[in-house]
Amino acid sequence: MTPFIVVIPARFGAKRLPGKPLVEVGGMPLLRHAHQAALGSEAEEVIIATDDERIEQAAKGFGAKVAMTSPAHRSGTERIAEVATRDGWPEARLVVNVQGDEVGLPPALINQVAANLAANGEAAMATLCEPIRSAAELRDPSAVKVVFDHRGQALFFSRSPIPWQAPGATQSPPDAPDGGDSSRRPRHYRHIGVYAYTCGFLKTYASLPPAELEQMERLEQLRALHYGFRIHVQPARKRAGFEINTPEDLERAGALGFAPAPTGV
Repeated sequence: MTPFIVVIPARFGAKRLPGKPLVEVGGMPLLRHAHQAALGSEAEEVIIATDDERIEQAAKGFGAKVAMTSPAHRSGTERIAEVATRDGWPEARLVVNVQGDEVGLPPALINQVAANLAANGEAAMATLCEPIRSAAELRDPSAVKVVFDHRGQALFFSRSPIPWQAPGATQSPPDAPDGGDSSRRPRHYRHIGVYAYTCGFLKTYASLPPAELEQMERLEQLRALHYGFRIHVQPARKRAGFEINTPEDLERAGALGFAPAPTGV
């Protein structure tokens, strides 16, 4: 396994759920779920990168290593790039970005995305996805969709349903009744919020102006695609966790009984 570091970027000011990293799920802050998942992976080191003293205090309270960063960053990737640059990490050092808003993330998926990048040297970034299981999820803008080519290279990410099923198309929707021809159903995938990249690419990314599509969709990975960098996408080998974006998501997570992430893989 290629050695890697996990960095969890965390900011307090989420618009739909202010203070999201510190909201409790299953009896502990959402941020700690991500931290425990990262500790259960094969990462050499786990760091929480933030610009907020409340997050810093909470993270140190459960024993996390914290890096304080500028409040000016427009994305988690920019925040991680500051840590990598400031600490002088080697250009080839592999870094995994674990976003702190998903509970129940299997540590094995953190290992998988790191291995994915190591095995696909032509890609600047690597990430994961899983099948979308309902029409409601397909329509949900909080569930980011991804389409990729036969080699696993990302074509586009969007909050809108992609690929779109044109009128008259014969494929069945994702929630079609059992008994349909599953081989003819459209392939819709939800993007899972983990990324792997090298420190060299992190510095390049942070030096590039934001792309228009990135700003329209509010998806940081579209900056890489806009400037011609490849992102390799791999279906997750385990079912991912549950993403928290709204108060309704919190209620659903509680109803599903989410507990801390396991420490094994």
